[in-house]
Amino acid sequence: MNFWLLFQGFGLGASMIIPIGAQNAYVLNQGIKRNHHLTTATICSFLDVFFISLGIFGGGAILSQNETLLTAVTLGGIAFLSFYGYLSFKSAFSHSTQSETATSKNLRGKRAVALGAIAVTVFNPHLYLDTVVILGSIGGQFEGQDRIAFALGTMMASFVWFYTLSVGAAKLAPTLSKPRVKQGIDIAIAIMMYVIAFLLAKELATNHW
Repeated sequence: MNFWLLFQGFGLGASMIIPIGAQNAYVLNQGIKRNHHLTTATICSFLDVFFISLGIFGGGAILSQNETLLTAVTLGGIAFLSFYGYLSFKSAFSHSTQSETATSKNLRGKRAVALGAIAVTVFNPHLYLDTVVILGSIGGQFEGQDRIAFALGTMMASFVWFYTLSVGAAKLAPTLSKPRVKQGIDIAIAIMMYVIAFLLAKELATNHW
């Protein structure tokens, strides 16, 4: 196996996954709540593996060449990010005590958390634009074992990052779950979601006008 391509895939995959996005925000929040956070990290990682595989082994070209599909994905992503931003703002100003946070945690069962993880992955436009299109176009340039090595590297980056974020947030939960700190995190996440949605809308408008 070409370990240089493995590390190259890991580095490039990490650069796509680590920047704050809907997936990271969700994993972080579940880690802070210690509410099925490992399940959340697992689902996000395996879904990333699926879409990375789809991109590197053929699906990336299909998506990047289909302007209608790419536009639909982007519009759906803008709507989703805007809604997620709204929920984060609502969360920031609707609970100011740790007891309320604990109650909210108890209301979310494993199924609800799992569905949330699926939603922030599947309805995340950056998943398609970054992992499928960009990683797919780069990985598609390699052949045979080299392509597999590059793909494995990108997949490893996803597992390492999401489990590190999830476990780290859980370990720091006593600090991160303090009302003021949690409120600040929610506000920062909301602003980031709206910024990403705005940039996507701006790029979409530029490409169509």
